[in-house]
Amino acid sequence: MIDTIEILSTDLLNQYRPLIDKQKKLARFIGISMGWHYPLDWSWIINHLGKVEGKRILDAGAGRGVLQWYLAEQGAEVLSVDRDSRACLPLHIRRRYRIHGLRPGDLLSPLQMVNLFHGFALYSEKVKGLARSVLSLTRPRISGRAPGKITIYNQDLKNLVDIPSNSIDAIISVSALEHNPPEELPIVVRELERVLKPSGAMIVTLAAGRERDWFHEPSKGWCYTEDTLRKVFGLSPAARSNYDQYDVLFKALKECHELQDQLAAVYQRSNQLGMPGGKWDPQYQPVGIIKVKANGF
Repeated sequence: MIDTIEILSTDLLNQYRPLIDKQKKLARFIGISMGWHYPLDWSWIINHLGKVEGKRILDAGAGRGVLQWYLAEQGAEVLSVDRDSRACLPLHIRRRYRIHGLRPGDLLSPLQMVNLFHGFALYSEKVKGLARSVLSLTRPRISGRAPGKITIYNQDLKNLVDIPSNSIDAIISVSALEHNPPEELPIVVRELERVLKPSGAMIVTLAAGRERDWFHEPSKGWCYTEDTLRKVFGLSPAARSNYDQYDVLFKALKECHELQDQLAAVYQRSNQLGMPGGKWDPQYQPVGIIKVKANGF
């Protein structure tokens, strides 16, 4: 594996069709809406990860996103990190996956979750978790237990104080790091590289900017240029890139009927997402970064 910066092509939709279909089924089981470009992100990351069974993988900015659960299905040990709390994960997810919190407060037990008056600050989160548990009765079933396991760590990515250096086999992130502003993104990347084992790889997706870094207000995310991404991730000048195809790839993305037709209903209900009001009008495109940690780091 070598350092890479790659704008994600819509050709991935046909190239990894069975894999993407599995991700969509898993999203329905988990009960989350699919980001408009996530099939591209998922397939690109999984393809470059390779075999994950028995590996310790950190999902940076994981939220309740699909990829962490998929990796557990493949036998990986996933460290799920996000600044937002997941202490009240729905019960149907707990039945399928072996989940625990890195610290006592990172994941409440089912009994603590049901006790709405224990820990008033989490009252709203508990109600939402229980509601999602009830709604799960109408979703597709997945029987048995996944072979891998997931550790929940509710923490800002800039300060992974509970994770030892050189302890993670690989790091992934699906369209999460762009929610860090330009002055903070280098801090996040340095901290991720600290916990990564030598020769391990960061395989992440962000939002691409063409000629300048700019902030996309609806999605609250930054779109970063090739120069910025190379600098922030410390990519070598020889790192391969397809940014010279930016306009061609963007045109294909805007004309992609499959992504347009599968746009999640949640976009129609909000102007605070990547496709405000559900109108198909991409303003940015996803870009993938592979950064391999040097042995001497």
